[in-house]
Amino acid sequence: MLTSPALIAGGVRHAFFTRAGGVSDGIYASLNCGAGSRDRPENVAENKRRAAAGFGLGPEALATLYQVHSGDAIVVADPAALAAARPQADGMATDRPGVMLGILTADCAPVLFADPVNAVVGAAHAGWRGALSGVVERTVQAMESLGADRASISASVGPCIVQESYQVGGEFPLPFLAAEKANQRFFKADAEEGKFRFDLQGYVLDRLRKSGIRQAAAVVRDTYAEEAHFFSYRRTCHRGEEDYGRGLSAICLTG
Repeated sequence: MLTSPALIAGGVRHAFFTRAGGVSDGIYASLNCGAGSRDRPENVAENKRRAAAGFGLGPEALATLYQVHSGDAIVVADPAALAAARPQADGMATDRPGVMLGILTADCAPVLFADPVNAVVGAAHAGWRGALSGVVERTVQAMESLGADRASISASVGPCIVQESYQVGGEFPLPFLAAEKANQRFFKADAEEGKFRFDLQGYVLDRLRKSGIRQAAAVVRDTYAEEAHFFSYRRTCHRGEEDYGRGLSAICLTG
């Protein structure tokens, strides 16, 4: 488990899990927590159980979303009710101790939030579409609806694909530049003509800071390059593999 100094506070537990410590094998080895993968369901369930146990919780405490690369965020009170309803969203917040908010990623940026003063936590799945659509801001708003104060919120972006590994096409920057010309700084020309390299982590950090999050940090690890530690959708595509695992990032209030 990796942690961020920005989120270390009394009453809050968090982790950016690596792919180690689970029971899955092959391309899913080993802590694959993605129910949307074609891994054996019993393996995914056991991996989730192990992750929850790392927080001193049972698997029923883990709340995950039907992630769709949106800008939507919701409030979570009951993980069981969430699992039954399966709402499509990419951010969530809770003020309930013992509810473990879990985000699944494989190159996209997981973002964890904590307001230890007002006892509210949040989590977001920030791929480029979700980040551009406002998932960071809506997660903060969901936290505020529970009594959080953004002046008290700290946040950390977890391991994701870094700029050197993230080649994009010539049309890719256009919606970012249409939103704000200054977003040009998150793109640099690639060695291949007409291509760019995109700084997803830097862009998400910028959205956090513009949202009024004073303490916004990042765990700088490359999910694409560090195969022993992280799952990667892009690495899977480049290799022509049939599927990929998903890594878990989680946060909860301890009491």
